[in-house]
Amino acid sequence: MLNNPTFNVSVIFGKRDEPMLLACARQLIEHISNSGSSKSLTLSLGLKDHSTETLKGIVSAVIENRLW
Repeated sequence: MLNNPTFNVSVIFGKRDEPMLLACARQLIEHISNSGSSKSLTLSLGLKDHSTETLKGIVSAVIENRLW
């Protein structure tokens, strides 16, 4: 049995048909949990542009600045 954690990512409000938003949230929680944090994460994104480039930029900026 692997010791890798699993995460439940779901959309509470807004666009539920955007798989890239779920992927963005999953990447963020995986990076945060790998740094030793075991806290829950509530993420709120208000975006006009849901492009892959925008979401990759958000993930990169959060990870680079270690905002947790």
